[in-house]
Amino acid sequence: MTPEKILARPPKVLTHAQREQYFEQGYLVLQEFVPRDWLQRLRQVTDQFVEESRAWSESDDKFDLEPDHTAKSPRLRRLSWPTMHHDTYWAFASHGPIVDVAEDLLGADVAFHHSKLNFKWFDGGEEVKWHQDFPFYPHSNASVLAIGLYLNDVDDEMGPMGAIPGSQYGPIYDHYREDGEWAGAVREDDAKALATSTANWMTGKAGTITVHHCRTVHGSMPNHSTRMRPLLINAYKSADARSLTSYPDSACVHHSSVVRGEPARWADVSVESCRLPPDWSQGYTSIFALQQDAKETRRATT
Repeated sequence: MTPEKILARPPKVLTHAQREQYFEQGYLVLQEFVPRDWLQRLRQVTDQFVEESRAWSESDDKFDLEPDHTAKSPRLRRLSWPTMHHDTYWAFASHGPIVDVAEDLLGADVAFHHSKLNFKWFDGGEEVKWHQDFPFYPHSNASVLAIGLYLNDVDDEMGPMGAIPGSQYGPIYDHYREDGEWAGAVREDDAKALATSTANWMTGKAGTITVHHCRTVHGSMPNHSTRMRPLLINAYKSADARSLTSYPDSACVHHSSVVRGEPARWADVSVESCRLPPDWSQGYTSIFALQQDAKETRRATT
């Protein structure tokens, strides 16, 4: 659905100025948007999964672990597909207050795309290089977004997410390296030309949400603080935005579930060419693993 059609509808929770900001800059920050009762429920469940991860020694399709993760000192990079692992995550993604935000920015008919919980552990939690979401999961149109929830307070030391304003109107960047291997990040030559000095680093108290467009260039720095930065991300799309790849259909039972309105009868096809991502039908861990593996591969070959 086009921004013009979306803005023509009355909003539910956002102001007109907030919606205009999202479409102009490609991102939005809503301070302490999620109520405390939701935060408490989500934190309790998240703590349970951190404890469960102590029994893991290797990453799999559920837990993505930092290399020095141990039972005594767990260090998680990601809980993949949280909505599949606990009903509380799915209740929040399908009926929580963020669904109203998705409707205000995507239109009356909204489908769920996927979820993930990025931990960015304290004392060195890994960076996420500049990238766009669209090359990971291209669609027939770009009415796709991700809503992140800070479960804890996040300041500048903790590696908050940064977004480059207006970058959603720039090119869809190639996220493969020059040797043809998927890097999960904007190529180094392209990254040098990005207006990174204009990036907005999105800090906030617990309950703050970040919203970014699927074409917005974004990333985050390492977490050098003594505090963990769990960010629960739920992605949504206009129902008329049809996925151009089969993944994550086979991985997430909630993928494409309509959470607001009705299923689309027509697909809107209104996007320029985009290089397809690799075939992840056999599994996918996280952007952390992809980018760090790519870094290690480069080190080994230089």
